[in-house]
Amino acid sequence: MKLQRPAVSVYTVPTDAPEADGTLSWDTTTIVVAEVTAGPSTGTGWTYGPAAIAEVLDEQLGPVVTGLDAFDIPAAHDAMCRAMRDTGRAGLVSRAISAVDLALWDLKARLLEVPLARLLGLARETVPVYGSGGFTTYHDTHLAAQLGGWVHGQGIPRVKIKIGEDWGRAVSRDLSRVRSARQVIGARAELYVDANGAYNRKQAVRVGRVLSDHGVGLFEEPVSSDDLTGLRMARDALVCDVAAGEYGYDLPYFARMTAAGAVDCLQVDATRCGGLTEFLRAAALAQAHGLEISAHCAPHAHAAVAASVPNLRHIEWFHDHVRIESMFFDGALDPTGGAVRPTAGVGHGLTLRTEDIKDYRTG
Repeated sequence: MKLQRPAVSVYTVPTDAPEADGTLSWDTTTIVVAEVTAGPSTGTGWTYGPAAIAEVLDEQLGPVVTGLDAFDIPAAHDAMCRAMRDTGRAGLVSRAISAVDLALWDLKARLLEVPLARLLGLARETVPVYGSGGFTTYHDTHLAAQLGGWVHGQGIPRVKIKIGEDWGRAVSRDLSRVRSARQVIGARAELYVDANGAYNRKQAVRVGRVLSDHGVGLFEEPVSSDDLTGLRMARDALVCDVAAGEYGYDLPYFARMTAAGAVDCLQVDATRCGGLTEFLRAAALAQAHGLEISAHCAPHAHAAVAASVPNLRHIEWFHDHVRIESMFFDGALDPTGGAVRPTAGVGHGLTLRTEDIKDYRTG
C-alpha cells in the first residue's frame, strides 16, 4: 500500500502565562503537524519548533516518502535520513523526520486496525508520568497551584520545576523555589529540577548538594548537555540522579552521552530524535549501558512507545504540550493517579480536531 505525499500544517498557540527556564523565555508554542495517507487510513505525527520545519517536511521529505510502502517504516526512515545528508541531520531536519515517522507508525497501526502500543508490543500497560512546568516566571502562588494540582488534585506523585534562573545568577531564588515546592507537594512526592544547562560545573555541584537536603531525586541538565565532562562530574559528585539527552537528534549523540558515563537517566524525545524508529534504538542503546530512559515532552507522542520499552522510567507530562495536545486532539489521555494507559482505540488513539483549531493555524 503506497504512501501519498504528506500534508503539513503549522499552528501557533499563546501560552497561558509568560514562561521561562534558566536560559530562555517564550510566550507562544508552535506545533508542526504531518498527516500521511495510504489506502483508507491517515496517520498523524507532530513536532514542536519553528514553522520552518514545515518547509523542510513539505519540500524535502515529502517527495522522498511518496510512493513507498506504508508498512516498510525502516525503509522510509532510512530514505529520509539519506536524502538529508548534505542538508544536515540535526535540528529542523530531524524534527521534520520525527513528525513524518510518528505519522507513519500511527498509519501502520490504523491500517492494521490495532492500537499502536499493541503493534509495538507491550512491556507494561500503564506508563508513569511526572508533572513538568514550574517555570521561573511563575510567582509563588502560581507555582503552588500548579504543583498542588498535580500532586493533590490528580494524584501524580512526581513533579519537576525549572531552576537556573537568569543563567544561574539567581541561585538564592532557585533554592527558595525548591523549598516552596517541597512544602507544597509534601514529603512523599518525588521532586525533580531542571536547570536547562544554566549553571557552570562547580556551581552545579554546589547547588546539587543543597538540593539533596530537600529530597530532590533528579537534576536535569545541571550544566550544558554539550559538556559531557561536566555532566559526568556532576553525576559523580551528587546524590541525586543526573539526566540529559533532550537535544539528541540522532543515535550517535546518545552513543556519545552513554559512553561518557554522563547521565543516570537518558532523556529521549521522539519529536526531535527521528521519531519512534530512533527512539526505540536509543532506548536499546541505553539498556545496553544499564540506563533507564525518560521520554522528553510531547507526552501523547510518547505514550505508546513508552509502554513498549522495558527500561523506561517515566514520560514528561509537560504543561505546554499537554495543554496543546488536549486542545488539538480527541482521545487525550488522563494522568490521574500518576500514569496513563495508551492501549485504547487504533493507532495512537488521537484524532486531530481540524475545525476546532483552525484559528491557531499559521501555515
